[in-house]
Amino acid sequence: MFNTLTERLSATFKNLRGKGRLTEADIDATAREIRRALLDADVAVPAVRQFIKQVKERALGQEVSEALNPGQQVVKIVQGELEDILGGETRKISFAKNPPTVIMLVGLQGAGKTTLAGKLSQHLKQEGHTPLLVAADLQRPNAVKQLEVNGERAGVPVYAPHPGVSSEHEDPTGDPVQVATTGLQEAKNRQHDVVIIDTAGRLGVDQELMQQAADIRAATNPDEVLFVIDAMIGQDAVATAQAFNEGVGFTGVVLSKMDGDARGGAALSVKYITGKPIMFASTGEDLRDFEVFHPDRMASRILDMGDVMSLIEQAERTMDKSQAERMAQKFADQEDFTLEDFLTQMQQLKQMGSMKKMLMMMPGAQDMKKQLDQFDDSQVNRIEAIIQSMTPYERNVPKSINGSRRARIAAGSGVHVSEINTLLERFREAQKMMKKMAAGGGMPGMPGMAGMPGGGAGGGRRNQRKGKGKGKNRKQQRFGNPARAEAEARKEQERQEAKKSSQDIGSAFGAGADPKNFDPAQLNLPKGFDKYLK
Repeated sequence: MFNTLTERLSATFKNLRGKGRLTEADIDATAREIRRALLDADVAVPAVRQFIKQVKERALGQEVSEALNPGQQVVKIVQGELEDILGGETRKISFAKNPPTVIMLVGLQGAGKTTLAGKLSQHLKQEGHTPLLVAADLQRPNAVKQLEVNGERAGVPVYAPHPGVSSEHEDPTGDPVQVATTGLQEAKNRQHDVVIIDTAGRLGVDQELMQQAADIRAATNPDEVLFVIDAMIGQDAVATAQAFNEGVGFTGVVLSKMDGDARGGAALSVKYITGKPIMFASTGEDLRDFEVFHPDRMASRILDMGDVMSLIEQAERTMDKSQAERMAQKFADQEDFTLEDFLTQMQQLKQMGSMKKMLMMMPGAQDMKKQLDQFDDSQVNRIEAIIQSMTPYERNVPKSINGSRRARIAAGSGVHVSEINTLLERFREAQKMMKKMAAGGGMPGMPGMAGMPGGGAGGGRRNQRKGKGKGKNRKQQRFGNPARAEAEARKEQERQEAKKSSQDIGSAFGAGADPKNFDPAQLNLPKGFDKYLK
């Protein structure tokens, strides 16, 4: 949602890089570009004025003039002001001292209240609560049925004594206030500690809507009234939020449809206009696409600094700890990373949600936007299908996958043999990299790794030009059988390693070397070669 705003702000800050001193003209030009970016993103004009005023006051003060890197200091100021306009601190649900805690959802029709009710109930259930959903929206066709479906998916019970209406032409007959009241009593009887009341909406703000919401609030006395707002409606979000705040009153805001491609200024305006904090954000159709709203993390995302903390928390919620510990131990023991391990890790990542969304939360993701736009989550499913078409032996011993096995795997997974070849080639490279990292050599080809295979500045590229990389490609072109090509490549690699080992031995016993202190483990020897030196 904030991609356009992020692009504009990133381009503005690039002009400040490398400047040892910022003049007043530089700050004015930067503030002007930020103002344009915010207005283009549909942020409310009063909020923009206050934001720019604060940024300019701080940027013209000693905070920037005495900084070693003024450009970075301006970015830090903008980040701080973004956090303030988004709410400053994370606001969590205020639970009642005497359960149940009553949470009432209000908003316009189509804002996503019913879907949000299911997501919020699942979120609370994962935190150890026992929520009950109450279907008090008796006006929208099939609203009660939708809530029952969401409750079933979340594993949360739904109190729905009235079926609601099934078509637009049917007049509602149930009493929403009565349903909400009896639902609260039902929660007390069943000993649920949280009640979530889904209320009706309208296509626009009207007196009937406000009166019904106000009556439900008066009858249930909720601990939290959450205003659900469509983050894609732009400037209308401000007027709608003001109307609900005056007519019903709410304690917090939930932004829905944050996965859309609209400009998203509502998120930056609603807190400033209403004074009520943004508490949650809904980022997709799946029940898992729901998160607590952290102003500091959202500001970091907007400025393309990533949101690693949210990624870590998401991983902790979904990852199997025993599997993670097993993989960590395997890595520490320098055991081979197999396709079976790769499949397990990929399935764990899939539980976290969209891979594309996770990659967009990494720092500097905006620089890879074109590549990420082309990323298709279905490719993960194709890789999973390929590995699942292998036998357990093939997954644990990838070198056994010869030409005939590749053809069988391709037929079983519905892909071309070339995709099998590409996957296995990339897997071998990843396997080598992980071995070197586990051995303490760091990433191949990185500076400061001299003495390691492929180490030193550009070492990995030199090895490819001089030996195994070039030889392997030549053998693959020469032999049509992949298994034979692989065998020839291994022989070529052994020849190169033997040549390197002989050079290491010569230098080890050269001038000044002490044979008593000689340790074969210090040499880069082929496997099993060191026994000839003992």
